[in-house]
Parts: sequence; structure tokens; C-alpha cells
Amino acid sequence: MEPLDAAADAHALIRDLLPVLAPTAWFDGGTSEVVVPVGRSEARASTWTLLERCARAPRPAWPRLVDEWVCEVRDRAFMAIGEMELFGDLRELLRLRIVPKLDPRDREGLVVVPAGDHFDAMVMIEHPRYGGPLTKARAGLLGLRRLGYVVTNTHDRELADVVAREQPLLFGENVRVVTKPGSRYVSALLGEIEQFLPRHNPYGALVGVPSHSTLLLYPIRSTSVRRVLPVFADVVREMHDDADDPCAPGVYWSHGERRLTPLRPPADLEGSTEFAAMLRRLPDE
Repeated sequence: MEPLDAAADAHALIRDLLPVLAPTAWFDGGTSEVVVPVGRSEARASTWTLLERCARAPRPAWPRLVDEWVCEVRDRAFMAIGEMELFGDLRELLRLRIVPKLDPRDREGLVVVPAGDHFDAMVMIEHPRYGGPLTKARAGLLGLRRLGYVVTNTHDRELADVVAREQPLLFGENVRVVTKPGSRYVSALLGEIEQFLPRHNPYGALVGVPSHSTLLLYPIRSTSVRRVLPVFADVVREMHDDADDPCAPGVYWSHGERRLTPLRPPADLEGSTEFAAMLRRLPDE
């Protein structure tokens, strides 16, 4: 059975059980949501999860499933509204954190979107005591649907005072360090590294994200990258291993339309990869 096939009967059971299990709640048939008033606020929960459960179960089990689901929604609603009253306007606390690509089991239930092939963008609640990843359940109950403002929050409140400086890497070679000590969000600049690179940068750059507070960038200009890449990789790995808030231990090549290609030095220096092909076009150092 498909979830939508269970909708009519499951929704009828919800209408029957709400007066008993959650007397102040009501069912919005237009949106297929249960609405739970809590104080001056209200939380909403889509019935889709319940319909999926019913579709997988025999019909005699549906009343029990509806009972359990309504109780879950009621309890989560009171918890979510309590948190909202504790936090104030929760939208003001939402931030965007870039993390290495999550396992599907880890991302389930969280508000996460892909950030390219190798990273994910995770919405976070920035609070010293009650913060953490925003869950889909909490977002749904609080009506947090369009979250475009999270990027603005992150830039304006976390990244406005990021520092970019040059630091020696090898004799005659520097690495650009983009950092804000103690921050959990500098990694969110991974998709905007062009602002920290030379305007004319046809060969791209080496990129490291050893911790969430630091990006390492090396604009590729000549065959000197052959000497730089192994050292750059070692530095990224060491910083990752020593970080209080580690992000990614590897090295990436940023090129093209914000593409990130993982590199595995020294193999990629001589292999038949796109990066190796680019190396053959570089001017001599």
C-alpha cells in the first residue's frame, strides 16, 4: 500500500483521537497537518510520517499507530514551543555549518542539503547550552520552512570579522590562512573562496579545511605546486588531527564552476587525472 492510500482512514482516526489525546489540537485538512496550540504559539506536524507507518502495517494496527503518533506530536510540540520561548526568536539563532559529506543514516532527520560532491550544509542552532543541529521535526513544528536567511545570519553574525593572512609554507611559497579562532562557521566560506584568491586565477587553488575555524588556500601559478602539494597536505592533516573542532583531513583542488576535486598526493602529481593534465599546462616556476 502507498502512503496516500492510507490518508482518508488515518486522518479520520486522527479526528477521532485528537479530542482525547490532545484536546486543544485540531486537524487542518487543507494541509494535512495537526496543529497544536501552546500558549500564544502553535506547532504544526505533517501527517506524512504517520501515513508511511500505516502503509507498512496491517489495518488493525492503525489505531495504535495513530495514538502513538499523536502523542509524539503533542509532546514534541510542547518541547519545541518551550525551546522557542527559551531562545526567543529561534530564526535569529540559525546558522549554516559546512561538514564533510554525511552518511545517509547520520543525515536522516536533520535539516541538511548537499554542498557539492564532498560536503554538506547543515543548519545549526547557535546557543552555548542548547545549540546543535536543527532537526526536521523541530523545524516542522516551529514552521521553519524557507531558510534562506540562514546564510545571511551566518555571514553577518559569524563571518564579518574573519581574518585572511599570508603564512610561509616553503621557502618562497606562502599559504593564505582564512580564520576566526574559536568559530564553528568559517568552513561555510568554502563555496566563496574566490574572494580570497587573485582575480586572475586560471589554474585554480589548493584548498584545505582542517577545522571549522580555518581555511587554507594556495593559488596555483606555476609548476612549484609540485613541491607545495605534499607539504600543504601534511599541514592540513596535522592541523586537522590537532584541532578541537576538526573538519576535513584532505586536500582539494578548486577549479571551474566552484568544483572541488579531492587530491591524493603524491599519486595525483603523475597520474592521468584532470589535475595531472593541468600540471602539464603550467608555466615553469
